[in-house]
Amino acid sequence: MKPLRSESASIFFAGLAAAPIALGAVHASWLAPVPYPYLGSYQMFSAIALGLSLAVSAYAVGLPDGPESRGAAIGRTFVAFVVAAVLISVGQLVLGTQLMPRSVLGLVSVTSIPWALIGWNLSNDLNEREVEKSSVFMISERHDDVAALEAELVLSPERSARIVGDARPDGIRAMSTEAFLTHLDERDAAIVVLDAASQLDDNVVRLATQAHLAGHRIRTLSLFYEEWVGKVPIAEIERVTMLSDVGELHRQNYGRARRVVDILLSVAGSAVLGVILPIVLVGNLVGNRGPLFYRQSRVGRGGKPFEILKLRSMVSSGSTEWTSNDDARITTFGSLLRRSHLDELPQVINVLRGELSIVGPRPEQLQYVEELRQKIDFYDSRHIITPGLTGWAQVKFGYASSESDAVEKLEYDLYYLRRQGLALDLRIIIRTLRAVLGRRGR
Repeated sequence: MKPLRSESASIFFAGLAAAPIALGAVHASWLAPVPYPYLGSYQMFSAIALGLSLAVSAYAVGLPDGPESRGAAIGRTFVAFVVAAVLISVGQLVLGTQLMPRSVLGLVSVTSIPWALIGWNLSNDLNEREVEKSSVFMISERHDDVAALEAELVLSPERSARIVGDARPDGIRAMSTEAFLTHLDERDAAIVVLDAASQLDDNVVRLATQAHLAGHRIRTLSLFYEEWVGKVPIAEIERVTMLSDVGELHRQNYGRARRVVDILLSVAGSAVLGVILPIVLVGNLVGNRGPLFYRQSRVGRGGKPFEILKLRSMVSSGSTEWTSNDDARITTFGSLLRRSHLDELPQVINVLRGELSIVGPRPEQLQYVEELRQKIDFYDSRHIITPGLTGWAQVKFGYASSESDAVEKLEYDLYYLRRQGLALDLRIIIRTLRAVLGRRGR
């Protein structure tokens, strides 16, 4: 999915949410057979509910930055409007009154599509401009590093960029400043990225300094990965792991605010859990016979084990193998629980106990941690803070089903450690909601 600048996304969703409110005011003043007071009336609150529903459903289907074509943008807009309209219709049936005039619903449906197309075009334009400003010339000892970065920039970048050229350190160290700058200009390179070996070459650093003075941006490979991809590459872990403060450990105000958010959200989650438990009990009788809850030992903050709670979604086999998306042990009803992420909901109890936070590195099973500690340097770094119900590695990478996946997830966890804060926590929560609303299973 193409990254969209936050200010543009805010304008798009604000406009989408404001449309029903504004059109309701127009209806009350000019279109209704008998004008009626709008401010403070139930219809205004209905318009606000419709606007919020429309914004949330639009976000869930990937607007405005997800569609690859105008046709897809129109289709997703239609789906978002239908979802919001159905929610309002259900409300009307429950309350037994018309919450929203049909003319307002019609006008919202007409205005939503052009607004979505405007947002989609803006997303594409910003993306193209970002790529132009982020054309990369990479100096690396290993061509594999160049190929790996190219793949990352295609897969799930935080900022758009493209590699326009690369060279080995020994291929450019003898260049004059003029020749090197010409080399960059011919490729329209805006950023020069240096790997670890290039940073140790005095001549390469000298050329990079001159390129910086000429207006090019210079980044180490590690810093470029952080800013554009959102991870710390495994080869750079030893260099950067301890070079920044960790919010939970070093900023008291953040730690307190984080705990308040945890308690508020977990209390709300506990109410939802109480509502769905009877439904899960019935579902288990049909397609998931066995205990309601699943308890498993996980490694928490400071390496201390604790018992995590989940709604059981698999047959009880005693196996400790890595779990995959198509695991044969997942039951029929359990598959539904996993795709909707409802199986994770009992973990709000762990949050209330302080064993989990809403956001943080996902806690792993003890036997996996013991294995990974032996194979991955600095793996225990992820245990210096409270693990989370969701995390940066979950929204960026997803479910780990092998040791190699665990290595990549560690790269994302280290990024979170280095940049932990309320703003990043909010981004993770929003992306998690998008994944849940979009029914993207693990």
